[in-house]
Amino acid sequence: MMKKKHNKKLFIIDTNVLLHDYKCIYNFEENDVIIPIVVLEELDKFKRGNDLINFHAREFTRELDKLSGDMLLTANIPLGENLGNLHIETGREFSEKVNQSFPEKSPDHRILAIADYVTTSNKDKAVVLITKDINLRMKAKSLGIIAQDYENDKVANIDDLYKGIKTLEGVDQNLINKLYELPEGVNACEFKLDAELTGHKFYILKNNGASALAHYNPVNKFINRVMKQTTYGIDPRNAEQTFALEALSNPDVQLVSLTGKAGTGKTLLALAAALQQHKRYKQIFLARPIVPLANRDLGFLPGDVKDKMDPYMQPLFDNLTVIKHKFSHQSPEFLRINDMMKEEKLVITPLAYIRGRSLSSIFFIVDEAQNLTPHEIKTIITRAGEGTKMVFTGDIEQIDSPYLDTASNGLSYLSDKMKGQDIFAHVNLVKGERSFLAELASKLL
Repeated sequence: MMKKKHNKKLFIIDTNVLLHDYKCIYNFEENDVIIPIVVLEELDKFKRGNDLINFHAREFTRELDKLSGDMLLTANIPLGENLGNLHIETGREFSEKVNQSFPEKSPDHRILAIADYVTTSNKDKAVVLITKDINLRMKAKSLGIIAQDYENDKVANIDDLYKGIKTLEGVDQNLINKLYELPEGVNACEFKLDAELTGHKFYILKNNGASALAHYNPVNKFINRVMKQTTYGIDPRNAEQTFALEALSNPDVQLVSLTGKAGTGKTLLALAAALQQHKRYKQIFLARPIVPLANRDLGFLPGDVKDKMDPYMQPLFDNLTVIKHKFSHQSPEFLRINDMMKEEKLVITPLAYIRGRSLSSIFFIVDEAQNLTPHEIKTIITRAGEGTKMVFTGDIEQIDSPYLDTASNGLSYLSDKMKGQDIFAHVNLVKGERSFLAELASKLL
């Protein structure tokens, strides 16, 4: 008996999904994809600008033009082998149900009207509205329309997100002693950890009163002791910070991600490590994405471009000031920082301004990376040239973008997908070191 072929689903794509991943239309297998024409209208508002979101708007339009060629967009356009078709659904009259619920014809409501029409016209198929906007999903479900988040680049289980650090109790005390005695470390096979020995990992080894901080090096397959080291005036205050500085200073590690709540020292440690290794790199870039407060555009701020950017860049300058205050004004370390900034060897800038610059032999720190999409993270990393080290820092619990969450942001995605790679290290910083007040507020508020 022949197996009955299942009906294709129809996926209606919202604007924010295309801005999140402009190639998302290829991720729905053999099912058909519908783009409401109002989405093209909204994308048009995003096409000008230097931010990555503007780049995505432009790239999707180019992708659509390449796909369609001489065909009309009202036709079913093949997306590729083993994939479905795409077409643009033009504006539809509001049904009585939609009109009674949402008389205002906003872009979201026009998308709902199209989703309602497609659902009503395709009783034999499952119709799903895909949107990153939680409120729009709730509106759709209220109208009887199936609505889902874009799940393609979400971390499967956020509770099992890679931490990079593991505590091992009851380790043979002789092995701990050997770590102290042998600077080159101990062959990893002696620790009987074969199942988990992939990529750079950090361990807190304990046995009664004895303990050691250790690192597994996938290059030589040894576990070596990690020692606390002062790095450009900054002393690590706990095990996580010690591990972070080890990852940031290790030339074998080309990609580092640091997560943790406010005050754990992520950006400060990254900047200190970069300054300590300034001779190894041509430039240090310290950048962050611009996410306007309360979703208000930068235009509402007074002044020229520099004046508008300063409030967003100030936390990065604050970290630099902390390091400078570790030295006297006449010390070589203090003067070197000033000289590096004058000569643009040390550059603090919005992330969008990095576009088009060469990223060879750069120590590149991206702060607040939890506000980037997985596709944006990929775009940045794939531009790394020879000799470049990339560091992404952020707090996955403190996301300013309305369309990202702890599972779908680029920083979570990066640590989940890159774990186990020989050039990658991740450290989750737990203990806040800013002040007792900051730590208390982070826990209780």
